Amino acid sequence: MQSLYATLQSHNDDIVKEEKFLKHSILKMLDLYVLNLLLMVEVQKLAAKKIALSKKKILATQEDLKPNTKFIENKVINSIAESISIEGYIEINNLRNWELDDEYVKIIFDELQKSDLYKKYLNTIEDSYKIDKAFAIDFFKEIIAPNEKLAEYYEDKMISWVDDIPFVNTWVVKSLSKCKPNNIFVLGNLYKDSDDEEFVSKLYKKTILKHTGYEKDIEEKTPNWEKERIADIDLILIKMAISEFLHFPSIPTKVTINEYIEISKDYSTEKSSYFINGVLDRISKEFIKNKRIVKIGRGLL
Repeated sequence: MQSLYATLQSHNDDIVKEEKFLKHSILKMLDLYVLNLLLMVEVQKLAAKKIALSKKKILATQEDLKPNTKFIENKVINSIAESISIEGYIEINNLRNWELDDEYVKIIFDELQKSDLYKKYLNTIEDSYKIDKAFAIDFFKEIIAPNEKLAEYYEDKMISWVDDIPFVNTWVVKSLSKCKPNNIFVLGNLYKDSDDEEFVSKLYKKTILKHTGYEKDIEEKTPNWEKERIADIDLILIKMAISEFLHFPSIPTKVTINEYIEISKDYSTEKSSYFINGVLDRISKEFIKNKRIVKIGRGLL
């Protein structure tokens, strides 16, 4: 949607270049995903350094000499730190953000230390993988994900991350939830399979190449609306949905409509979801009647 909007607004006809940028933006989501996981590891390392320094104090207290090491021994975070796949990704992509911008590690650690979540975890007598995993998930959800300074940092680093953050945050939580005892953390794939990756290019190209033709279909179903009165994002979402109707036989029509209604709630006007629903419903019924929509499998209409 964002790439289509940028292409159409700029009147750029270099589709190959725009498609490359689209794929690059998607690949960079994996950087954001890894950075979020690494941040937990770096905060843990900082905690370990502070414990080591406290032990060297001339007037070290009993607490300094025998510190609570529950956090630095967290099994889930340690599995991320020991992950060969993440280490390899860092090396290949030269992902050194937390070395160069370590003030964000300190910001997160300070916030963590002040939290009731951290105090409760350190005071938990039970030592189990289940407790460690629950803490790691809550650490991310309550401390890292909502941090505004961190969000601003990510936005400054990559413009497309502004809208990727919610998706990546959900991805991180799901990954942590799937962690199991005695397993090293393995970096997941960005795409489910080759078909999933191909979907990106196909949807972009089909929509951009045929968007003027789709406008005629939209005009027929919106006789009381001039094109200029329809929000640009609404128009793009409707065109993308039409592409799915016509060129993606395995995607049920109802699924397409519901997906674009949900996207409009986040990116367009308050009433856009109702407008898009009405237009797509009328277009899909017309296409089915005229046999322009051909879906594979039962119940896909």
